Amino acid sequence: MRPHGTSANPAAGDVTPAVLAIGRPDFPNVLIDTLRGQAGVGHCMVFALNRAGAASCLLDAGNIPIGGDLGAAYAGQFHESDPNRDAIFESEGRAPIVLPSFAPRMYGARYRKIFFQDSGIVDKCATAIWTGGTCFYVNFYRITAQGRFGDAERARLQAIAPAIGASVARHFQQAATAPLDQNLAALFAARAPLAALTPREQEVCRHILLGFSSEAIAQALGISLHSTLTYRKRAYQRLGISSQNELFGIVLGLLVQGHVRSWV
Repeated sequence: MRPHGTSANPAAGDVTPAVLAIGRPDFPNVLIDTLRGQAGVGHCMVFALNRAGAASCLLDAGNIPIGGDLGAAYAGQFHESDPNRDAIFESEGRAPIVLPSFAPRMYGARYRKIFFQDSGIVDKCATAIWTGGTCFYVNFYRITAQGRFGDAERARLQAIAPAIGASVARHFQQAATAPLDQNLAALFAARAPLAALTPREQEVCRHILLGFSSEAIAQALGISLHSTLTYRKRAYQRLGISSQNELFGIVLGLLVQGHVRSWV
């Protein structure tokens, strides 16, 4: 039997570990392990950009030895010549976007030397999400030893990138907010579309979000496994979703930006 968190569509991937690591010190390691397992990502960097044009590197994890230097260089000046810059700022106020990929020749000579030749980067995908006046710009890289992303890996990244971006944003906001599990009851009680679920459907979904397997949910709620799966199916139908990632997308959307949106 397929585990409860595995989508029927393998391209959807599973971001559960990264979501459950939000706010924990090991979040960077869990994030890169999740990305590596789901889409063969070698390295991940997260930058915070604001409307005034300032940038900072928040996260640098993976297999690029000079990742720290690249992060500092990008935040210091090269963010101003990023071909994705216009698309990033045009996306403010919208759902997370998956940004286009550019061939190295589309970058300036100095940018190309530092971020491709010196680093060994051969491919990159990225997503961006705005929360308030801050954009979290999440970059996924592959190096020479790995080769470029394949079509299946790009499709998987595109499927999980919104939830990954929302998880990153939530993680870096965590110090000023309550942990995920302390927000769930309030969200399900008062916020559409979650409030439309029956009490039992809400209980099942909340346990899914906390990382429980279907078997563990059945035990915790004192119901049969068949009933657990039925409540999950009905809840997903009411929400218009088909996977755990989409459930995470709805909840993270409420937590990060305060409005209802299914991102995944």
